[in-house]
Amino acid sequence: MKNLFIAALKQETEGMDFFQHIGVGKINATFNTLKLIDEFNPDLIINFGTAGAKKKDLSGLIECTRFYQRDMDVRSLNFKLGETPFDNINEIVLADGYSCGSGDNFVDKEIEMQVDVVDMEAYAIAKVCKKKGIKFRCFKYISDNADSNSSNDWKENLKKGSNLFCGFAKKNNLIK
Repeated sequence: MKNLFIAALKQETEGMDFFQHIGVGKINATFNTLKLIDEFNPDLIINFGTAGAKKKDLSGLIECTRFYQRDMDVRSLNFKLGETPFDNINEIVLADGYSCGSGDNFVDKEIEMQVDVVDMEAYAIAKVCKKKGIKFRCFKYISDNADSNSSNDWKENLKKGSNLFCGFAKKNNLIK
């Protein structure tokens, strides 16, 4: 099985040279994930990155298995928050587990969508994988609590998750 490891930022994967970096946000994630699929033809895409916890008891490394687009808001046209008009893929559920709401903004206050964590890329990657028929796994290091301190917390904790993920990946035979 060919695994492709992707992350938004090089700073999130310090010491892990097997990662490809796709940039920040859903558009960069979509475009660059598609480019990497064409280049590497993976069977499994593994995403690692940082996330803000909306569920306050979360810390460390978690695996997300449910993905939502938290900044798609067409409620004025009678769609639900997170629902893309006339699209049949509005949530991606791989298994029971932690939910991740992706959006093109850094969360530093309350949001209306009820999710466990927030990030800026996972939904886009999950959707590309679903449409391409590629298996997907997503691991997030909780860098902040998506609140008024999140900017400082994220900067302070940005590089701390890479050792946790690397140890987990080796222990679980994701890398050799």
